[in-house]
Amino acid sequence: MFPNSIPSYHEPPQAFIVDLDGTLVDTLGDFVAVLERVLTGLGLAAVDRGFVELTVGRGSEHLIRSCLARVGGDPALYEQAWQQYQMQYRVLNGQFSEVYPGAREGLQRLRCLGLPMACLTNKPAAFARELLSQKGLDGYFDKVFGGDDFERKKPDPLPLLKTCEALGSAPARTWMIGDSSNDAQAAHAAGCPVVLVSYGYNHGEPIGSVPAQQYVDRLDEIKLP
Repeated sequence: MFPNSIPSYHEPPQAFIVDLDGTLVDTLGDFVAVLERVLTGLGLAAVDRGFVELTVGRGSEHLIRSCLARVGGDPALYEQAWQQYQMQYRVLNGQFSEVYPGAREGLQRLRCLGLPMACLTNKPAAFARELLSQKGLDGYFDKVFGGDDFERKKPDPLPLLKTCEALGSAPARTWMIGDSSNDAQAAHAAGCPVVLVSYGYNHGEPIGSVPAQQYVDRLDEIKLP
């Protein structure tokens, strides 16, 4: 899953890739509200907030299938649940979410370096762009890519490699900033340095157990060369 040792990166970064959910914005409330509407609309019990927190991060498809299984829903309900999920997320996107303390200041600090920057998330791209716009974070990014922009999602390295290509930067000098083992696995496989925030959604596991070059409590605490 992870390399035996984490290399040290001494060259300055050429670009930054930043995760969205759990890194920039606490979106757990959005997920809980949307899933409650979807599941109750199908005549099923809602899932609790704790389960959602442990399950988010691998894309909407994985989240919906996991929730159906959790409440004993027929897997055949997936397509109907997916359609309802998309509809409800369009309505509720951003209503129950907040930008993390230090996130805006951290992005401003990175932006001042004059380097290209992308937001890369497993959330569908349209929802990601709308959320960034609502929270006033869209202006920090040259590119925004979602989970439906590439053939595979994080923790596969493909989205990071494609994002580096779009930014015109070498993976070894493109910092991945995220909150979970998904981000770290993808970055290590792509050859990108990793910075992990101590908050966010890491499937209930301590973030310190995930190899990274840096761990920070706030995005504006990232140490730059």
